[in-house]
Amino acid sequence: MEAEEKELTYRYEIIMNFITDLIHKGTLGAGMRAPSLREMATQHKVSITTVQQAYRLLEDRAVLEARPKSGFFVTQYSQVFLEKPGLSTPPNEVVNVEISGRIFDLITYINDPKLVPLGCAIPSTEILASSQLDRFLARTARVNGKKYNIYSEPRGYIDLRVEISRRAMRWGQSLSPDDIAITCGCTEALFIALRTVTNPGDVVAIESPTYFGLLLVLESLGLKTLELPTDASDGIEIEALATALQSKSIKACLFASSYNNPLGCLMSEDKKKAVLDLLIQHDVPLIEDDIYGDIHFGPERPKPFIALNDQADVIYCSSFSKTIAPGYRIGWIATSKHMQKVLKEKFAITLCAPVLLQAALADFLKSGGYDSHLRRIRRSFTDNIDRMTRAINQYFPKNTLISRPSGGFVLWLELSADVDSRQIFSQALQEGICIAPGDMFSTSDNYKNFIRLSCGYPWNEKFEKSIKTLSELVR
Repeated sequence: MEAEEKELTYRYEIIMNFITDLIHKGTLGAGMRAPSLREMATQHKVSITTVQQAYRLLEDRAVLEARPKSGFFVTQYSQVFLEKPGLSTPPNEVVNVEISGRIFDLITYINDPKLVPLGCAIPSTEILASSQLDRFLARTARVNGKKYNIYSEPRGYIDLRVEISRRAMRWGQSLSPDDIAITCGCTEALFIALRTVTNPGDVVAIESPTYFGLLLVLESLGLKTLELPTDASDGIEIEALATALQSKSIKACLFASSYNNPLGCLMSEDKKKAVLDLLIQHDVPLIEDDIYGDIHFGPERPKPFIALNDQADVIYCSSFSKTIAPGYRIGWIATSKHMQKVLKEKFAITLCAPVLLQAALADFLKSGGYDSHLRRIRRSFTDNIDRMTRAINQYFPKNTLISRPSGGFVLWLELSADVDSRQIFSQALQEGICIAPGDMFSTSDNYKNFIRLSCGYPWNEKFEKSIKTLSELVR
């Protein structure tokens, strides 16, 4: 039954993605008739019911409209006219990281309930349905509370590590539970990984733009960075990486496996393999952040770097913060080569992660409900991104550029060159809206006219009004 549900879910999502791609490319314009149910069913070898399900969902999102006895037509609001940002152009120089002042300006407003939460990439508890996990926690505490009120070994609770290793098999990676250590979120995993392979003053190559939390970790460790040109569609520029490895003293690379935050870009498998070949050639380790890997909108989960070449020195970092429960702060780090040093760092920093929370999460994963949960939240995030994209297209100036993520739940907007996103940030707060200004995502001043918007909350009239207000501030 589970396999049948999974197959059906993927089939109608494939139909939806096919139609929206035709619209985004301009093949289907506003007012044009969409392919018939029978035509799509024949072309994609699915049932008419599956196509009808996809079309009805697109109708719910105001992409298509049904006309009696005529079929489905593209609505006037569905086309995305705004272009994507191009390849970023960060300074080709090694710099010290000094970012904390900019970041704490935003963090102050993270949990302010009076603000519309477009600033931080934290999913809504309504979407995550964390109450389901809370029930597992309550039962675990009631039955085994005393048993789990202890310290564990630094690696973490064995049952949870076993479940994580089983999930890794789905994307083709054979991980032993002994190759996994549980951390306090993905941030601690990245911190430990950097401590494991670098020393203060070393240079780390990163994507540009990149998640501001990574920059804060790099700053706290006294590391220098080299930002690489990164495309909003397919990630870092290979030629720039090759040049950097030859001419700079790169000690490690730190890249997102899937759906870089804030760009939402995804490297192809071939490009990931090319990156690994370069790193093997220069004997440089890769720290990969795969926190968004499970939030993919296509039929298959993208393979992370660690699953593509056994010869590469890859330290894998991820967590359940974006998919199940941010407040549980459960992440993990996977490596066989560096595990002893990882455990030394883990022991020195936090000793171990809370055992009770690990046990509850392990029970939840064993129950088999995680995959259906993932399908549901992927649909929610897809819908939120679609609706916000259409609202931006409708209200923002036509010279605005906007990313087209195929996973995750953030959007990256490039505004007119004369717009100061830090000023927009301050003005938006006065209007009851929190956004993330672009200068937080780089050590340089390259992104002063960019903003990142989170689509982690269910779309409603409040968010629609907020996008309209932001557009007025931008204008």
